[in-house]
Amino acid sequence: MTYCVALRLNRGLVFAADTRTNAGIDNIGQFRKIHYWCQPGDRVLVLLAAGNLSLTQSVVSLLNEQILEPDPETPNVLSVHSMYRAARLVGEAIRTVRAVDGPALESAKTGFAGSFILGGQIGKERPRLFQIYPEGNFIEATDDTPYFQIGEHKYGKPILDRVAQPTMRLGQAAKLILLSFDSTLRSNLSVGMPIDILIYEADSLDLRREKRIDKDDEYFKKLSNSWSEALREAFTKIDEFDV
Repeated sequence: MTYCVALRLNRGLVFAADTRTNAGIDNIGQFRKIHYWCQPGDRVLVLLAAGNLSLTQSVVSLLNEQILEPDPETPNVLSVHSMYRAARLVGEAIRTVRAVDGPALESAKTGFAGSFILGGQIGKERPRLFQIYPEGNFIEATDDTPYFQIGEHKYGKPILDRVAQPTMRLGQAAKLILLSFDSTLRSNLSVGMPIDILIYEADSLDLRREKRIDKDDEYFKKLSNSWSEALREAFTKIDEFDV
């Protein structure tokens, strides 16, 4: 399993993903789940992937092949003129992979499992964020729901629901996302470090802030300990239940 999350803010976008994959308790691997394409001054696109690793890698490979072997009749993520069109391309790539691998997976009763979050900015268009489903259709983040999660999302969702706001600063949003990861890591062994985090500043049209956070990262350890202490202190201050 995996956990990926992204926030769309007035100031930009924040993305994060763990790196653990597993095919059973004795087959654990580490793979990068954040992929991006950047043409400084023109566009930045970031893709998070969760689900069957062979399927998500095939989708990313197909998108890369469209760039490496350009066809004037076929758009790619570096030639489309809007993030909406880029999301459509990812959806079409999912359907292409599904058409090839889906029947075999269905016959093995495995099912087609692959979902994505796509965010970024093209030209003067404002930064946008999409969640793309295994069927290839998608929805867009709004001010009412400024974040998306894919993978093992339930443990990290409550704090996002309570705190996430589009007016947050990028550093605040990164802290919130890491707290969401801390909750997930404590409750689900299928999600594991390192965590890749990427921050995109609106209208920069470049990627300047990216980091891999491992288990020995001093900030993350301090964040986790401080959050645990704050929760315990808040808990003790609430009146006890009395029947």
